Amino acid sequence: MGKTKIITESINETGTEAKAKVKTVITKTPKKKITSGILFIDATFNNTKVLFGDKLGNTLFWSSAGSLGFRGAKKGTPFAASKVGDLIGDKAAILGVKDSEVVVKGVGSGREPVIRAFMAHGIDIISIKDATPVPHNGPKPKKPRRV
Repeated sequence: MGKTKIITESINETGTEAKAKVKTVITKTPKKKITSGILFIDATFNNTKVLFGDKLGNTLFWSSAGSLGFRGAKKGTPFAASKVGDLIGDKAAILGVKDSEVVVKGVGSGREPVIRAFMAHGIDIISIKDATPVPHNGPKPKKPRRV
């Protein structure tokens, strides 16, 4: 995602013998600067998925509790959700994001911790929209039992 900078250091050892060490340092220089975007949060009972996109809807980066190494029931915890929000906030701060809109979907326990961890990186939240799907009538009921 960014450029790689190669630094060459020369170290003088015991008088005449000189060796050159090559150290590779990855600098976080983004390809494009974005000042505002949209944060999509999908919080279910089993996992928390977060996606960050620009205003046009193009995906820039995403992460989830499962991709961070949480397994089983730990994926649905608020702690795992805060770690996901922290990672996404760090990436967004490197990209130069100043403000963001938030779209939350789902009823899981990771709804608020993601937003709090994202805001901890100095990014302002413009609006929070709840896009949780609500069934109008629900599924078709079972047939009555014939005895």
